Formats: sequence, structure tokens, C-alpha cells
Amino acid sequence: MTTYERRSLHDMLFDCAIIGGGPAGLNAVLILGRARRNVILLDNNTPRNAVTQESHGFITRDGIKPKEFREIAHKELGRYPSIIFAKREVTSVIKNNKNGKPSFELLTSENDERYQSKTIIIATGLKDVLPNIENITDYYGKSIFHCPYCDGYELQDKPLVVIIGEQVQGFHFIQTIYNWSKDLIVCTNGEAFQNSAQKDFLQNKGIKIIEHKIKNFEGKNGQIEKIVFENGESVLRKGGFVMPQLIQASDFGKQLGCQYNPLGGIVVDSFGRTNIQGVYAAGDASVITPAQLIIAAAEGVRAAAGVN
Repeated sequence: MTTYERRSLHDMLFDCAIIGGGPAGLNAVLILGRARRNVILLDNNTPRNAVTQESHGFITRDGIKPKEFREIAHKELGRYPSIIFAKREVTSVIKNNKNGKPSFELLTSENDERYQSKTIIIATGLKDVLPNIENITDYYGKSIFHCPYCDGYELQDKPLVVIIGEQVQGFHFIQTIYNWSKDLIVCTNGEAFQNSAQKDFLQNKGIKIIEHKIKNFEGKNGQIEKIVFENGESVLRKGGFVMPQLIQASDFGKQLGCQYNPLGGIVVDSFGRTNIQGVYAAGDASVITPAQLIIAAAEGVRAAAGVN
């Protein structure tokens, strides 16, 4: 147990337990702390944006390093006496019903520690599953990114690659990135680009489409210089974007019976409430796209207001 823990916790019944210490969880706990609720924030310190050098699009914090963002947030949360922070990985959540009122038992990986809460907010976010390309992780977060709103400005007018998977969303992804650079090559990584009308539209804009499977990337210190294809061909690029598959970082929603939307996000109402009484969700866990710090933080506010 670290930072601003102040008392023995295992016999306490918290008003709310927030699982996940990203922007959604941090903002949720801030609002509930200011509402004088007894809350615990459980976080295993494995944020989705750990690979990111800078975070953009959050007014007053544009360009901040993710680690610094979290440090500032934790310092601010330390002002509120009803907030407890536990650096713990939650492994399971059990819903109990006593006298018709739900409560939750959260089990952690730390010697089977258990915490009790009247409500929970799932703010565990998403994981990026990248295409099966040999060394893509060496470049992801440094010169290859997934969010043009976060990193497009820094890549403006450079020769870029856009690696797409699902082509309906991929077409709109390409069009968005075209706002930042007209020098685009689209790679389908071994899949045929099946929509001929979309293909013609892109090629008429000077966007080359390469359907060969990518073998690997070449470059230095995470900065891409060349894309090498399995057929031996290669192309020079200075950066790019990829469409990863997005999956839930935890299965707590499934454990508790929450409903999911077609994109894989937990279904919530305007106050973060799921279909399970006492269970709320916020951030990327419910808002699959766009993935923005400021949107996740705002969702944390709404869920906290719902809890309160």
C-alpha cells in the first residue's frame, strides 16, 4: 500500500471502489473525494499509454508525459482525506446482495486481499492488439501511432504509412489522416482492398495501396525509415498510423453480467450506469473511440456523479 493510505482498510465498506488509475479513474475519484465519499482507487500501474512519449489534446496539459500527468493527479488527490489509493491488481469482483442492497467484494493479487464497497466504477480501459508484424512494438508510440488526433500534428506533411485492418473503418481512418499529410501509403498487410469504389477514390487522391504482407520495419531508436514486405519489396516512410484491435483490459464487466455494445464497450447511460445495479463504467472501457485523455476524464466525472 502506498501514497496516501491513512487507515486499516479491510474492514471498511467504501462508498465506491474505482478499478483503474487512468484519466477516467483519477477524475472519478477526484469528484467523489470532493463529494466527501469514502473511496478507494485500485490500480496496477500498467496504463495503456505507457508507450506514449507525450499526450496531446488535453487543454492545459498538451504535450505532457503520461507519467507526469499521473504524478500531478496523485498529488492533487492527496488533498482529500476520504480518498485511499492502493497499488493493487484486482483479480476478481464478486457481487453480494444483503437486505436487497448490492455490495461488492474485490479480490486482489496481493496475498488475496479483499476490499468491500457499495458501488464500483470499472475504469480499466482497453488494450491494443497490434498486427502480427515482426518488430512493430519497437516503433509503436515513437513513430507509429493509433490516434491521429493525439499525434497527427507532429507528423504533419511527412511521408506516412497507414496500416489498416477492418476496411469499413479503415477508409474513414485514412481520410482523417489525409488532413495531416497528403503523402500517404496504405498497407492492408496481406489483405485485398475489396471495395473498388473506395480504392479508386483513394488512388485518385494519389494514395498508393499496397496489399503485400509486411515483414518488418527498419529504422533507429524507434523512428521508422523503411517498411520491408515479405515479397522483398520495400518503401521509405517517416512515420505512420495503425489500426489496432481493441479489447477490454479486464473482464470484470463480463464477470458481473454487464452488457456490451457491438464495438466491445460496456454499455452505460449518461451517468455511467451499467445494466447491473451498483456497477458503473467510465473511460475507454465504455467509450471505445475516440481514445482521448480529456474524453476519458470527462466520462470519469459523469460516472462519479452517477455514483454520488
